[in-house]
Amino acid sequence: MSVTARLLSVSRQFHTMASQYALRLVGAANTLEHRVYIEQNGSVVSPFHDIPLFADQNNGIFNMIVEVPRWTNAKMEISKEEAFNPIKQDIKKGRLRFVRNCFPHHGYIWNYGAFPQTWEDPAQANAETKAKGDNDPLDVCEIGEQVGHVGQVKQVKVLGIMALLDEGETDWKVIVVDVQDPLASKLNDIEDVERHLPGLIRATNEWFRIYKIPDGKPENTFAFSGEAKNKKYATEIIHECHEAWRRLITGESPMQELSIHNITIKNSPGFIQRDQRPYTDLPPDSRKPPAPIDPSVSKWWYISSAPV
Repeated sequence: MSVTARLLSVSRQFHTMASQYALRLVGAANTLEHRVYIEQNGSVVSPFHDIPLFADQNNGIFNMIVEVPRWTNAKMEISKEEAFNPIKQDIKKGRLRFVRNCFPHHGYIWNYGAFPQTWEDPAQANAETKAKGDNDPLDVCEIGEQVGHVGQVKQVKVLGIMALLDEGETDWKVIVVDVQDPLASKLNDIEDVERHLPGLIRATNEWFRIYKIPDGKPENTFAFSGEAKNKKYATEIIHECHEAWRRLITGESPMQELSIHNITIKNSPGFIQRDQRPYTDLPPDSRKPPAPIDPSVSKWWYISSAPV
């Protein structure tokens, strides 16, 4: 089989895999009540626990969940505490949270999301960052050309990782590319990103450093002087966080007020049959047109401390 034929075969395989998933939408986007549940073959599944981390472990292909599509501002995230972990918009002081447009960026500059079946354990400090995990699934920045959608399950290859230090916690940011992206065959490690997409790693560092400043918070800081570590290092962190998740889902680690309800992991204390609560309590699809967004969300902020 030629290289081109093999790539086409792999592309079809992952397109089929992604099409297994559908969305159950509750309420209107841009409201407190809005929830995005992910379904597989007609059943709601947890994007935290039920969707596998590995799409093709032998070839280093992972599944990621898109929480925030590129160029959007609503800070959508997997709800760790709610049964079956729907995606919802983050709330601060009773109000929906939107990230600001910090010049020259508009919203998020990549498809932002998380790896399923990973967990940054808040009881474990990383030996190099000296900071404990942030109690979240592992964050992912997908740099391909297509704009994703909330709840999309993408198959991606890992390129590198950055370590944000957020309020004293290690908050890893894994840099990946969709396997179906036109550049995917040329992007195989972190140095390839600078070669083919010059300036993107620098922009990523700047984005995370300044994005909270308009809300009155200080600049974020990084471990490793802001350096993006390579694919090998990133893969080791992913496996560490996958093992931490395994301890969580099997009850070996304290649940930290997280929901571990799932329908696929039978050795988990959170395993639920589809005819049992809380699965039977899940709301039906009740999608509504998006609510209007306050025009202030579109404001551009000029951060004087941003490097020229």
